[in-house]
Amino acid sequence: MDARVRELVKATIPVLKEHGVALTTYFYQRMFRHNPELKNIFNQSHNETGKQPVALAMAVLAYAENIDDPSVLAPVITLIANKHASVGIRAEHYPIVGKHLLASIREVLGDAASDELIAAWGVAYGALADVFIDAESKLYNQACNADGGWSGWRSFRIIDKVRESEEITSLHLVPCDGGPLPAYRAGQYTTARVFVPELGVMQLRQYTLSIAPGAMHFRISVKREPAGATTPAGRVSNRLHDFYKVGDMLELAPPFGEFFLDETHDGPVVLISGGVGITPMISMLDRLVAAAPSRPVQFVHACRNAAVFAFGAHLAKVAERNPQVRLHLFHDEGAVSAPVQAGRVDLRALAGEVLAEGADYYLCGPVGFLEAQIATLHELGVESARIHAEVFDTGGIAT
Repeated sequence: MDARVRELVKATIPVLKEHGVALTTYFYQRMFRHNPELKNIFNQSHNETGKQPVALAMAVLAYAENIDDPSVLAPVITLIANKHASVGIRAEHYPIVGKHLLASIREVLGDAASDELIAAWGVAYGALADVFIDAESKLYNQACNADGGWSGWRSFRIIDKVRESEEITSLHLVPCDGGPLPAYRAGQYTTARVFVPELGVMQLRQYTLSIAPGAMHFRISVKREPAGATTPAGRVSNRLHDFYKVGDMLELAPPFGEFFLDETHDGPVVLISGGVGITPMISMLDRLVAAAPSRPVQFVHACRNAAVFAFGAHLAKVAERNPQVRLHLFHDEGAVSAPVQAGRVDLRALAGEVLAEGADYYLCGPVGFLEAQIATLHELGVESARIHAEVFDTGGIAT
């Protein structure tokens, strides 16, 4: 991108700040009207609630604001590339998206969108698309060439269905082809592909592999998402709860994700979760006690009450068998008994145990929970490089 292209892209920043969401909302409507097959890839619930247009508007704005040095967006690109690979976005999809994005800019901005501006955004989009295509190609190659790996979708059979709490149910899955499973990193996720009759399309949702690597089967633990004041009930999560049973088949993508346990370190580990954010922490905890029993683990978890507390019996058993593991469990409401405490997580009160030289902190849960805990960790002097976080949106990576 030459200086003129960057200048034109930066000139659109005020417009993107004011009209970005309107632009991306129009873009999705246009793209799905002309290419309805892409509804099988994109989360239709997030489009209905406006989350997807808002997310894209913020991403486009961030790209424009950093067009002189897009390398600062590398962590975000890694995150998005993993999500793209998990739902099967391929190189051939980028020209389709680019065509509709440029057309949307022209149609929404009208006379303000000169031919030169559209051409500049075409160059800028092409440069970013090439970055994503390259990153995703590497992820696809790694997933496909790994022992037990595959490309695209693989059929799995449900061999067990376990109710972990009033909200969370686990599905235990083995490949229908009888082949081996690939290695993955504790904390990563797979993507389930489910047909949703009321939409008439396939829908894709990411779920953490809530079992430590090395098992003979996969396990995903799905939170049932009820309808909210402004959001519909989770179409995929409710279908998995209500209609899928032992013996049924479910299509899965290979494991992906940039949030995982760093096994190159040997210091203490602090696992902090809220609600269904416990799922990657269970995988990390089980991996730690099996593969690195010398690493002290502080396990901090909060949920609303005992009825929605998942994996409680398993945690108690792990702590009993592994003296290096300490549990700090909190319920916001209802009666509690040891080791559970009443109230919300206060890391300041736990500072004597959770603060340790060389410790790594892994956090997962709703955005408000994460913001509060990360702010407290910073107040306590924990450097950002030691903090690793994954936001679960409405209780899951995707509902």
